[in-house]
Amino acid sequence: MVDTAPQQPPAPRSDVDAAGHEIRPWPALFALCLGFFMILVDTTIVTVATPAIMADLDADVNSVVWVTSAYLLAYAVPVLITGRLGDRFGPKNLYMVGLTVFTVASLWCGLTTTVEMLIVARVVQGLGASMMTPQTMAVITRIFPAERRGQAMALWGATAGVATLVGPILGGILVDTLGWEWIFFINVPVGVIGFVLAARLVPRLPTHPHRFDWLGVALSGLGMFALVFGIQEGHQYDWGTINGIITVWSLIVFGLVVLAGFVWWQKVNKREPLVPLSIFSDRNFSISNFAISTMSFTATAMGFPLMLYAQLVRGLSPTDAALLMVPMAAVSIVMAPVVGRFTDRVHPRLITGAGFAVTAAAVLWLALVMTPDSATWQLLVPMAVLGLGMAGVWAPLAATATRNLPLQLAGAGAGVYNATRQVGAVLGSAAIAVLMDSRLAAQGLSSGGAGKGEAAMSGGLPDVVHVPFSDAMSQSMLLPAAVLVLGFVSVLFFQLPRHLAERSA
Repeated sequence: MVDTAPQQPPAPRSDVDAAGHEIRPWPALFALCLGFFMILVDTTIVTVATPAIMADLDADVNSVVWVTSAYLLAYAVPVLITGRLGDRFGPKNLYMVGLTVFTVASLWCGLTTTVEMLIVARVVQGLGASMMTPQTMAVITRIFPAERRGQAMALWGATAGVATLVGPILGGILVDTLGWEWIFFINVPVGVIGFVLAARLVPRLPTHPHRFDWLGVALSGLGMFALVFGIQEGHQYDWGTINGIITVWSLIVFGLVVLAGFVWWQKVNKREPLVPLSIFSDRNFSISNFAISTMSFTATAMGFPLMLYAQLVRGLSPTDAALLMVPMAAVSIVMAPVVGRFTDRVHPRLITGAGFAVTAAAVLWLALVMTPDSATWQLLVPMAVLGLGMAGVWAPLAATATRNLPLQLAGAGAGVYNATRQVGAVLGSAAIAVLMDSRLAAQGLSSGGAGKGEAAMSGGLPDVVHVPFSDAMSQSMLLPAAVLVLGFVSVLFFQLPRHLAERSA
């Protein structure tokens, strides 16, 4: 008998992309992680080159900190919209455009001759990074099945952690051997390789139409810029009036009000808000966002006082100063796959809670031994402990944040998570600049006089200022330690993930 029932159209295959090519998740992930690793290295690589840039471009501490802050700000603000752009035009396409912009801007950074032009080039570099990052997270969410997504996201999160640690080490070697310009030139061949790998290995995924919340983009960008600029520049203007136009505190309050307006607009926007507030109904997603901002704050902030102390007080070269971080990087790299295996099996509260506690203790320990006459091993031991703690934070947080992320919100969720991570880095960069400046002033030193010019390259601080300068840098390290405590408290409120609850039932 002939079956005359109407035939249903075949379901779209999950193992082929929009072009009909086979999807190979792990090769695609490795290709994406190369670009992701490169852009995250650039968030920290400048810290070890700070004295060299100050000397060569005749800049002070605050100006060089803006080389990092400008990059982070340009990275953080557009990342909300670039996640949606990836959904609309394809994450592969946007990733490759962003990689091109980032690579060209890296060449520009290395060719600059003034700190002002370097800051502008870093802004363009940050814009390229903002196009790339959400696409990596969104692709993982879409090409890996739920039961394997935790392992994939653990590798993605581990890449972020390792990149944060490797940046200063690589930067030290390049500054010492080739010059500070090469911390940017090195991105050019890596970017070309990353482009070729992405073109060959990353699948073309189906796109989804989106209406773009341009008002939300404007409000978030304006609010964040006003807040960060006010915080970072406040001490330079004695918390008074900026060029006779507006007071520092007015600028900060304005930024907070605009950001509050942004949140309100996301709530009342009935079309398609930039940030769908419904995704925050998942407690684990909300907590992960807050927690990653505290870790990113710390990873960015602690590098500045540590590198200035190592080079200007201990007289270490950039390479030797960066090598202080080898125990941290080594332990983190070794522990990342171990932690990744437990990410899908253990309550995230246990892993991340332990990670935050150990990291906070290590930063505090490091602050206590940052004295002119500390033995080198006294610095290396807490650095190793720091790597152990960070391994328990980066990957588990990324996996927990995306565990229950709906596929249709992959771009938006990735954008939000990466935006909050970068907001933490921006605030860390701005806040540590303020604190270092104020602590140096409290010790009777000035940020310009303490590190400007050739003394910044030669370790030529007079012996008489070694103790007060060390005290200022040590006291500055207490800020990231305190922020980590907030991250620790937040992860204690993680809920048992759905897959573990079902397994236990």
